Amino acid sequence: MLLLLVVLCVHHWGAMEVRGQNDTEPIVLEGKCLVVCDSSPSAEPAGGALGMTVRSGTGRVAFSAVRNTNHEPSEMSNRTMTIYFDQILVNVGSHFDPARSVFVAPRRGVYSFSFHVVKVYNRQTIHVSLLLNGWPVISAFAGDQDVTREAATNSGLMIMERGDKANLKLERGNLMGGWKYSTFSGFMVFPL
Repeated sequence: MLLLLVVLCVHHWGAMEVRGQNDTEPIVLEGKCLVVCDSSPSAEPAGGALGMTVRSGTGRVAFSAVRNTNHEPSEMSNRTMTIYFDQILVNVGSHFDPARSVFVAPRRGVYSFSFHVVKVYNRQTIHVSLLLNGWPVISAFAGDQDVTREAATNSGLMIMERGDKANLKLERGNLMGGWKYSTFSGFMVFPL
């Protein structure tokens, strides 16, 4: 039955990447059809006959946003200190909300994020944090008093649950200006 399902998926959607981990872990087929086989199913498998489950494999998740216009603090950005991005370069899966500049995880997994936020005036320091559900996880600062343009930049991996939110917050400083130099990007490395 599994062979028939695999053949049907391959026939219908074309060749897929097949990765086998070892004898005790599931075999995963990635593409439009994802088949997971339990090598040690329980007496009454929850996923279906023979411990086999089928679910959509359209798990591509990636976004990249840039600030297309100068940072002009609005009433909302002054209150929340959220860093807003007004141009979307990539939003595969549509999990980045451009109105709120928040990424919402579609499923549990390991996610990679990077940011590059530019200050444009000397004699100021900016401190930027990547927030996970409102709590700082990764931070960066730019504070050289003699440099006119300097960036607070950082990147890292985070485990996120479905529905978790990630965004950037200005913890300290002012982001007047910064046209087209400030970016925020992320993607799912793999699901868990």
